[in-house]
Amino acid sequence: MGMGTGIAWVLLLIIGVTAWRLLVADSLPVTRDEAYYFDWARQLAWGYFDHPPGVALVGVGTWLAPGSALAARLGAVALGGLSLLVLWRLYRASGLSSGNGLLLALILSVASIPGLVAGVITTPDTVLMLCWPLALHEALRALQGQRKRWLTAGLATGLGLLGKYSMVMIGPVFLWALLRADPRALRTPWPYLGGLVALLVFAPNLVWNAQNDWLTLRFQFGHGFSTDSGSIRLAADALPTVTGAHAYTHEPSSESMDWGERLSSLGGYLGEQLLFWGLLLVPIGIALWRVGRRSHQLAGQRPAGQHSDESPGQRTHQHSDKYSGWHRWWRFARNLNERFARSLGRRFAGITPECNQTISVRATNMLDPAAVSLLGAAALVPLGLFALVALGSEVEANWAAPYLIGAAPFVALLLRRSAGRGLGIDGWALLAAAGNLVLISIYVLHAVTAFPPLPDTAGRALRETRGFETLADYSARLPEPVVADRYQFAAMLNFYQPQLAVSQWPGITRPSEYGRGRIAPLPDPQALQQTGFWLLARKFSAPEIAGFEAVEIRSLYSCPDGRFTAVDGAAAWEAGGCDDPVNVWRLYRYRAQAFPEVEASRHTQTR
Repeated sequence: MGMGTGIAWVLLLIIGVTAWRLLVADSLPVTRDEAYYFDWARQLAWGYFDHPPGVALVGVGTWLAPGSALAARLGAVALGGLSLLVLWRLYRASGLSSGNGLLLALILSVASIPGLVAGVITTPDTVLMLCWPLALHEALRALQGQRKRWLTAGLATGLGLLGKYSMVMIGPVFLWALLRADPRALRTPWPYLGGLVALLVFAPNLVWNAQNDWLTLRFQFGHGFSTDSGSIRLAADALPTVTGAHAYTHEPSSESMDWGERLSSLGGYLGEQLLFWGLLLVPIGIALWRVGRRSHQLAGQRPAGQHSDESPGQRTHQHSDKYSGWHRWWRFARNLNERFARSLGRRFAGITPECNQTISVRATNMLDPAAVSLLGAAALVPLGLFALVALGSEVEANWAAPYLIGAAPFVALLLRRSAGRGLGIDGWALLAAAGNLVLISIYVLHAVTAFPPLPDTAGRALRETRGFETLADYSARLPEPVVADRYQFAAMLNFYQPQLAVSQWPGITRPSEYGRGRIAPLPDPQALQQTGFWLLARKFSAPEIAGFEAVEIRSLYSCPDGRFTAVDGAAAWEAGGCDDPVNVWRLYRYRAQAFPEVEASRHTQTR
């Protein structure tokens, strides 16, 4: 495959994936968290309750056409396309080329489950999945001799921190790569100036946090490590309080995990990281088995006492039996580039044994040595860090997803290394990547049409999206103001009917950005005393709100076939007209509570 042909295939991949993402972005209704971030985009700031401001900026497409999923997601699609271009440049700079795994590495990266979703669904990870490879690319160029590129690496890092705080993981990655590939750079000002650039870019969010009681940092610390980060005070706390069974209380568990729970948490976390590869796990598993088998066969062919990378007599073989298993795997991993790169380089780059003495390091090695250190750390640091966190608290699967970017080149080389005759493992990997694309497309089809039917455990996308547009239209026709018991419901109503300006009533579910009264005005208690209000809730009994009483109940149903039904009263689950509704909500109408003396006065007047 020539250079021009290779670039053509890469560009075709980028265009094809972007076109698929545009189709999905237009077809799939917005999810609840997306609607929340799109509500942030209407009031841009340097920080928000849950995250730094990057995701809000990505969602400014909602300004173009309120209520349009495609317009709102244009930013995510654009950043997804840019991330593919950056990945291409990163993997090329790492030593891969069109003939030795560049296209395969790019396909592996984009065909993982997070890779397919990142350019469609708008989340803080959308920013992270662009800035992470961009920072790696600039750092790699700096490690390869252009030390001033630490400044642009710092710029990418600062932008990543404005998207998601987990970008901070790039720091240990850089340090390890510097120590391994270019320790002399630590005697120059460039790495430190790069760190200063990152800090300066990130500084507006730090200032915002300082002005807002370190709100986002404390929330994320408590959320990430399941610990108490102190009470959070919001403007919404001035509203009448919620009491009784539905009052929200959040107290981190004081009981530490036992070792059984810790190992279970760790195993679940590692399993989720593996499942990110989807069907690609099949060719990866086969490739690992083939490499292990070949290593075992090579070991069996060596004279007794000779190691795989030593001549007879260099070292005794006193412990060969002891290390016959794991030691061989360790030595294979350590010497992957050294032992096999020359033969693979000749095979894919057209290098002959006769010119071996004049071959450059980059021509003979599949990956640049600096790239091995940098990308290896970029894969292992996120995995290792959150593995440690999983031993003490719950970890969300997407937190470690950036590891896929660093791992993809190594997996591509593994697949090329184990390729045999015929289609080969790398060919099967391409089919598995296409299979992942088909599976995600089927899941999107299910979310849009409820077909094909899936188990309830796999129906999250349907529950996240179905019926909310009709619910918003229904709420817009109510004469009284509407509030919600949780931020997701408020966000969905505001996405489809922005004029409602729905806020979240505090004290029923966990607090959110709505509690600050910036992205939607807080309800005025005095005005509500006069008009009353409706509370949209998932609760199947009315929350007790001080000074108000629930006087009317409506049950709302969204069915898989798209039907929307409103029933007066606290109706049963089956009253919606379908056997298994996708979503069921309750609307509670509240009015000012009549005090006993007022009721007595009214009763006397009527007599």
